[in-house]
Amino acid sequence: MVQNKIVVRYMDGQLLKGVTNDFFPDKEIFHLLPVETPEEGIPIMLSDSNLKAIFFVKGYEGNPDYKDKKDFDSKKPLVGRKIRVVFKDGEVMVGTTYGYRPGRAGFFVVPADADSNIQRCYVLTAATQEVSFI
Repeated sequence: MVQNKIVVRYMDGQLLKGVTNDFFPDKEIFHLLPVETPEEGIPIMLSDSNLKAIFFVKGYEGNPDYKDKKDFDSKKPLVGRKIRVVFKDGEVMVGTTYGYRPGRAGFFVVPADADSNIQRCYVLTAATQEVSFI
């Protein structure tokens, strides 16, 4: 069973880190096994209400000093459409998407910066201030 490393961010700033193997965009509920208490082995049931985004990451450490590049690498072919997402908290994400439609609950974005710790991100539409194709 594939386990995805994720960082879950809520609109109020709360942050959870762990693994999931049952997140699907069309389901409102999924489970997270927290990285802080893996020995307990008890997953937390999460709902997508009040979520900002679910970040599928390479690692949990991250680098707080690293600033994601907002430009696309001209040497790499693009997959999907270029998109710019402005969250209600002011964070900006630039990347590509296949599935943004305003009426949907959410959509995936692959960051423009290949060096980002984020492999892909599921953005909750309710947490966005502005979404535009670029």
